[in-house]
Amino acid sequence: MKQHLFCIVLMVLTFYVYTQPNTEVYLFDLDNRNGRIDLLNPKNVSINEGYDNQPSFLDDATLLFASTRSDQTDILKLDIANGSMKSWISDTPTGSEYSPLKIPGKQAVSAIRLDLDGLQRLYEYDLKTGNSRVLLEDLKVGYHVWYNKNIIVCTVLVDNRMDLMVANLQNGEVKTADKNVGRSLHKVPYMTQISYIKKEGEQPKIKALDPSTMEITSVMNLMPNAQDICWLQDGTLLMGRGKMVLYASPEKDDGWKPLMHFGDEEIQNITRIAVNESNTRLAFVAEVSPRHIVERQLKAYNSRDIEDFADTYSEDVELFNYPNEPIGKGRENLIKNYKAFFESTPDLHCEIKNRIVIGNKVIDEEYITANGRNFSAVAIYEVEQGKIAKVTFIR
Repeated sequence: MKQHLFCIVLMVLTFYVYTQPNTEVYLFDLDNRNGRIDLLNPKNVSINEGYDNQPSFLDDATLLFASTRSDQTDILKLDIANGSMKSWISDTPTGSEYSPLKIPGKQAVSAIRLDLDGLQRLYEYDLKTGNSRVLLEDLKVGYHVWYNKNIIVCTVLVDNRMDLMVANLQNGEVKTADKNVGRSLHKVPYMTQISYIKKEGEQPKIKALDPSTMEITSVMNLMPNAQDICWLQDGTLLMGRGKMVLYASPEKDDGWKPLMHFGDEEIQNITRIAVNESNTRLAFVAEVSPRHIVERQLKAYNSRDIEDFADTYSEDVELFNYPNEPIGKGRENLIKNYKAFFESTPDLHCEIKNRIVIGNKVIDEEYITANGRNFSAVAIYEVEQGKIAKVTFIR
């Protein structure tokens, strides 16, 4: 980002590009003996450029997750016990699959399919034949969990929100249980309930629904900006947030306690946490280091690729001169400002002299060439959810 250094002609650009953040799936051994929870032997099991997300366990030794290949997202099966061998469950040329789950009593999984024409439905995929069929024809399902082999609790896109619904596959009945909810649906251990996230201002809450009675109870508060939890069999909750995994027992604790902090630069913004049935393994999703998104932005800048350049920024990106003088806001303004500049500056180039990564911040000392001139600048990039959300320039 060098907007403050140049006089730029404003032009309208009518396209908008979206790509999913670069995420990886991590797997740990879980030791929950003697009243202590330990996460051991961490391993990146996706190792894939692009989107890898929504892990769940098919059984104690098999992990499922959505993974990007050939510009689409399919369901990948990881055989943990057999040397982490991988195989693909789905291969849909006309769409992508997300959020795979084992279907009770069947050699099959369910997953959300998003077709190229925008149709979004819940499908079943047979593990032996590879055949698929629609499970819920008329519902635009966002997330789901199996209550039993006939009943699915799911979040359904309604207007600009997600509502919690209970769908009976036997009689086709669908009931709305709650409105304006989040993701992370799970069966509560030893209970007849499904937990879910209720969005209530800045303080989201974990609630529990009994699908047989439609009764809803409160469990505990979730920390701000957190979206994902999972249950251990002893009733302990685990949550990912930032670079930390936290835990809490709703029956004993008023709040959340830190379990593990990850100093690794490559683990950022932990989400989508899952455990196997015997509670011996845990998986979560983490965004890669902000270094990668800033490096992608630099390459697009040097090649004057306005489409890829703009896609590295959040929709509401804010630009400042140090310390806090506003100079611009929003991706649309960024596109307008840079398109003409890229087209009129054939010698444009930025070289990084020094780079420091601290948490979600990347600090670059830059040496810039443009229009026959050379000069230095410092840019501080702040990355949130895989996009550059704020840039501060020091001249």
